[in-house]
Amino acid sequence: MRPARARSILAAFGAGLLVAGCDLAPHYEPPKAEDSGSFKEAVPPAPAEAQGWKIAEPRDDALRNNWWEMYGDPQLNDLEDRVAISNQTVAIAEANYRAARAMVGEAQAALFPNVTADPSVVRSRSSAAVTSGGSSGPTTSSGGGGGTGTRTYFTLPAEASYQVDLWGSVRNTIAQSSRNAQASAGEVATALLTTQSALAQDYFSLRATDEQRRILDTTLADYEASLHLVRTLYNNGLASEEDLAEADTQLDAAEAQATDLGIARAQFEHAIAVLIGVPPAHFSVGVRPFNSALPTIPVGLPADLLERRPDIATAERQVAAANAGIGIARASYFPNLTLSASAGFESTSLSSLFDWPNRFWSFGPSVVQTLFDGGLHRAANELARAQYDQTVANYRQTVLAAFQSVEDDLTSLRVLSKEVEQQHRAAVAAQHTVQLSVVRYQNGVDSYVNVITAQNTFLTNRLAELQVQLRQLAASVSLVNNLGGGWDKSRLGKTEAMAQHPPGAGSRAEPPPENGGPGIPNPAPLPVTVKRPEELLKQDEQDMSPAPTH
Repeated sequence: MRPARARSILAAFGAGLLVAGCDLAPHYEPPKAEDSGSFKEAVPPAPAEAQGWKIAEPRDDALRNNWWEMYGDPQLNDLEDRVAISNQTVAIAEANYRAARAMVGEAQAALFPNVTADPSVVRSRSSAAVTSGGSSGPTTSSGGGGGTGTRTYFTLPAEASYQVDLWGSVRNTIAQSSRNAQASAGEVATALLTTQSALAQDYFSLRATDEQRRILDTTLADYEASLHLVRTLYNNGLASEEDLAEADTQLDAAEAQATDLGIARAQFEHAIAVLIGVPPAHFSVGVRPFNSALPTIPVGLPADLLERRPDIATAERQVAAANAGIGIARASYFPNLTLSASAGFESTSLSSLFDWPNRFWSFGPSVVQTLFDGGLHRAANELARAQYDQTVANYRQTVLAAFQSVEDDLTSLRVLSKEVEQQHRAAVAAQHTVQLSVVRYQNGVDSYVNVITAQNTFLTNRLAELQVQLRQLAASVSLVNNLGGGWDKSRLGKTEAMAQHPPGAGSRAEPPPENGGPGIPNPAPLPVTVKRPEELLKQDEQDMSPAPTH
């Protein structure tokens, strides 16, 4: 190549690199999300701590990462620690993130030249018509000249091509893939938080089922004592056979109700097993007391959710990726500049393949410009713009849904804090009615129907109080989940690192050491012991839930 020509090619190449700084993507700014400045429902008439939350103060405006430790249950802690290790929903999200990171690597490869080697050995023979220009008569050749003889060509070429990123298409593709990977990392955090919340909900539901079973077991003892009382009066001629049949019916119905709880308990236990990646047949949870105490959750401002909800961070990164997609679509209007080069050796003899005269090379740019595409590029640009608008709307909708969910939880906790007090007073009043009805029946003032009615009302109110307490815990867990569970946007990189190297990846989750042991079916009803009538009223008073405290 002549020096002047080489200089002109290098000058063109340098100019192309200078122009490569052009970026056709719009300047990106996160979409604006309007908020009210404070939560409407965070204005309680009573101290917020009594409802399980408080207004966040400086230096105390965020949840801890292991938020479930606030509930003070060691077995719940053991179960939650296994979610990140073995839950398959989280594993799917992690795999999706690794796939997104791989796509970033694919996009980054376009920044470098593509170099290939294509060595070949070709054995060929030309026809006489081609080699002789149409004249007849055979000719032979054993070298590189004319003739119809067979020849062997040895070729060792190396080729390189590089597309100059004149309009930012490659860089925007990398940016789009990188932002999609960040969005995928946010989805990992969302999957983890959602699964942890679901496990806590199921765990508290199981504990409430155990408490409901305990209430029914003590109720069975009450009904057994009542049956003993009626039988004694019947034997002494002071009660009718109808009273005896009613007491017996009441006891049998309560036993059936207690037995039916085995279905709900088994289902909650199986759900927990699946959430921690253990086959339900190899997992069980032992019976423990139900703790209805609520932790104090710090609640900040609505604007804090923009930084502390992984689903909002995911939606925002999707907007950024769509913005880069507009730049990719716009770049398709302009020509593509590709620099290509090839060099190597070729010969008809292997021994002389690397002789210097047998070298060859080529170098030169090529420009491709679409002159007519029937509106393809315009449609691609409109599609990119529509996708961007869609992601912006999705982001704003995600933010609004986050505000709504926190407002709903605050409302639930405020209303339930009043309802649990009211329901407790109703249970206490029903307990007193039972005491009066039993005494009046013993003295022959009232019929046994009044005793049955009072006992059933007492049982109904005790179970209703338990359900309100469970709803409080469920709302508390939901509030933690909707506040982000201690996650914040600065941890997005840590979430990416966790997704790339999942904790305990490939390990098999074992049941927690404090569970009921593998393969143990749900417990049968506790044995009923016969109580004397005077012990009945004392038993009811001892088994009552404590009054709500503030």
